[in-house]
Amino acid sequence: MVAERRQGHALDDAWTPQPRDVEILALLAAGLTTDLIGRRVGLSERTVRRRLRAIADELGVDSSIEVVVHAVRVGLI
Repeated sequence: MVAERRQGHALDDAWTPQPRDVEILALLAAGLTTDLIGRRVGLSERTVRRRLRAIADELGVDSSIEVVVHAVRVGLI
């Protein structure tokens, strides 16, 4: 249940990231804050946080760190 949810999706599952999502993930992995990511991609910090939350929900993980780890693990970034 919780353990199953935390495993996240495999790369070939239903969720396909948008190019903007991949860009946000790459910048997050590079160590940028949500504020700096927003400035870099032309979004508000709030929008960046919402996108990250939506990505985390899609992947079944709970934090930005888990999102980045998953993205690296499946070769997304």
